[in-house]
Amino acid sequence: MKPFEENNKKFGFGCMRLPMIDGKVDTAQFADMVDYFIENEFTYFDTAHGYIGGQSETAIKECLTSRYPREAYTLTDKLTAPYFNKQEDIRPFFESQLKACGVEYFDYYLMHAQGSENYPKFKRCKAYETALELKKEGKIKHFGISFHDTVDVLKEILDDYPEIEVVQIQLNYVDYEDKAVQGRKCYELCQSYGKPVIVMEPVKGGSLVNLPEEAKEIYDSLGSMSYASYAIRYAAGFDNVKMVLSGMSDMAQMKDNVSYMKHFTPLNDAEQNAVNRVCEIFKNMDMIPCTSCRYCTDGCPKKILIPDLFSCYNAKTVFNNWNQDYYYNTVYTANNGKAGECIKCGKCEHECPQHLPIRELLVQVADLFER
Repeated sequence: MKPFEENNKKFGFGCMRLPMIDGKVDTAQFADMVDYFIENEFTYFDTAHGYIGGQSETAIKECLTSRYPREAYTLTDKLTAPYFNKQEDIRPFFESQLKACGVEYFDYYLMHAQGSENYPKFKRCKAYETALELKKEGKIKHFGISFHDTVDVLKEILDDYPEIEVVQIQLNYVDYEDKAVQGRKCYELCQSYGKPVIVMEPVKGGSLVNLPEEAKEIYDSLGSMSYASYAIRYAAGFDNVKMVLSGMSDMAQMKDNVSYMKHFTPLNDAEQNAVNRVCEIFKNMDMIPCTSCRYCTDGCPKKILIPDLFSCYNAKTVFNNWNQDYYYNTVYTANNGKAGECIKCGKCEHECPQHLPIRELLVQVADLFER
């Protein structure tokens, strides 16, 4: 069976930003969200071991896989670079993921966050070959990659491993023509290679929901649909996009997303024109393009909450949010490092899928909040 042949719904539940209470997944609300998602005929769930410090996989077991028959859902997991150092590590790690999720196989298994920094490690450890063996054994139904780099690197990987069935890329209306993300070029390459596309970050980590007033006015003039609706439907409108992931963190977001994706229609001309105008607004703004994936925070020796500090910076400099000093000093750095405490070790930049110059950006943040 070809990827996505069994599912004509283009909308998936990305389980990286689940509802939380006191640092733990709010499993009661997550279970309600799972129920609502499945009741509305959606089946696709996406996770990885590193999401929420390992809590995403176990929450999926508690709220999804232990409560529904295996044929009721489609589950994607990933092999992430920090969790193996040699080929012999991969199978035991994979088995631990099956156990954590409470399943006997994954519908999709992706080589995670592929790019020029970690692809050599995956090749050296024969990670792709191991995953393909697991597919032959029936423990993986479909094999693919998630990708964060330039189109040249993507081409190299697709040429090396034609067995790749699906490619997950970052695609949203701001990054489509971005020179760093190269959304359009990566999408078009996947299309030319006949690889179905899964979209991550359609709302750019919330940036396309928390809009400047000028952009809000453009969308508000169209009617009452949410700002997220234009971003998610934009991504879903591409012919070769087979799945768009949304990292929903409460039931309100779930209900909003389902309201326009259950019977999906692409953007009409007026909506596309509005998206184009909002793109122009973003092009003229000096934002830190962080998507809050939080890969950068795990290994930070100073425990700096980098995405949160970048969010404070954007909110103060771009959106003129007057109370960000309070959040910076009281919420995000009271028990964690400040931007000015960065020792410039570079671990964060090694992990960043957006390839941001984090050390330089933290200097800017410190200048703004610690003067």
